Amino acid sequence: MIYLDNAATTPVHPGVLKAMLPYLEEQYGNPSGIYEFAEKSKEAVDRVREIIAASINAKPGEIYFTSGGTESDNWALAGMAEALSGKGNHIITTAIEHHAIINTCEYLKQRGFDITYLDVNKEGIINPKQLADAVRKDTILISIMAANNEIGSIQPLKAIGEIARRNNICFHTDAVQAYLHMEMDVRKMNIGMMSASAHKFRGAKGCGFLYIRDGIKPAAFMHGGKQESGIRAGTENVPGIIGMGEAVRITIQEMQKNIVYVRNMRDYLLYRIEHEIPGVVLNGPRHMRLPGNLNVSFLGIEGQSLLIMLDMDGICTSSGSACTAGTSGGSHVLKALGADDGRLKGALRMTLDTQNTMEEMDYVIWRIKENVAALRDKS
Repeated sequence: MIYLDNAATTPVHPGVLKAMLPYLEEQYGNPSGIYEFAEKSKEAVDRVREIIAASINAKPGEIYFTSGGTESDNWALAGMAEALSGKGNHIITTAIEHHAIINTCEYLKQRGFDITYLDVNKEGIINPKQLADAVRKDTILISIMAANNEIGSIQPLKAIGEIARRNNICFHTDAVQAYLHMEMDVRKMNIGMMSASAHKFRGAKGCGFLYIRDGIKPAAFMHGGKQESGIRAGTENVPGIIGMGEAVRITIQEMQKNIVYVRNMRDYLLYRIEHEIPGVVLNGPRHMRLPGNLNVSFLGIEGQSLLIMLDMDGICTSSGSACTAGTSGGSHVLKALGADDGRLKGALRMTLDTQNTMEEMDYVIWRIKENVAALRDKS
């Protein structure tokens, strides 16, 4: 199998699994206990807080563990909406956010909040001036993803953060796709809250975090015990947290080398596709995109048919977000770029990671060429 759907999830790193096992077998204490056995789990969890904080230039006390990106996004939006409802009801986001953001915004809209969805250009990037113009006296939150999960477009985070800072508005970014795949510095970027999920960088599913800058106080999202400083109840997923910390530690050591390796593979794949297959359109930016993301449309074919044929060839790809697989109507992200029906139907997303090889890319290109030609011959 050749796995090219790393934006959906990544395989757990062997070192991560090794780090997790003791906390599934011997060291199973509940971090909330007051005896020494439980205290060891708490100390291990707090060490992960330090590792993650250092990776984004934050403080350990600003890291709150969650079940993943969707919970972190929901908490950031709904928590701030509830906490600041007396000051305003206006939230700014974009038309290409993940559905964890878009559907939460629609939920809040039904409860009286006013949502502004910023347009993006043909590469999927916002215009900071349009953001500045959209700010109102009653704006309480700006939520714009760091990098898009379908087309890989990277937003101008420093410019967004500066607009938020000037207007004394919290800036939340969904960094589920971006974290550890590009530099993230919450201080330099003036980020107030940031979401991340362990299974996007070779940790285990069901674990993530929300960075909340000191002074920002979203309402509690999970009610119950006093875990996570009393604002996110629930027994901590200790094995998942330990694994996430190990995934961060492993990845950060060779992050720059990995970025170059994956980007070179991606560029090679794109070059050969564009030069050897006619009727191909690149979706998203050529340069300001995540290193492992490639989204192209093959005109004149049904992308779903191509996905099935590639699957039969042992190649795992997708047509967009795993969270919207099986839905009809085409990608909301590509629609926001102004894509026509041909681009919508023929879209293929391939997301690479360090476990992929250049030899795999040669096989993938061969099978895409053969399958696209066969599909076009049938139409």
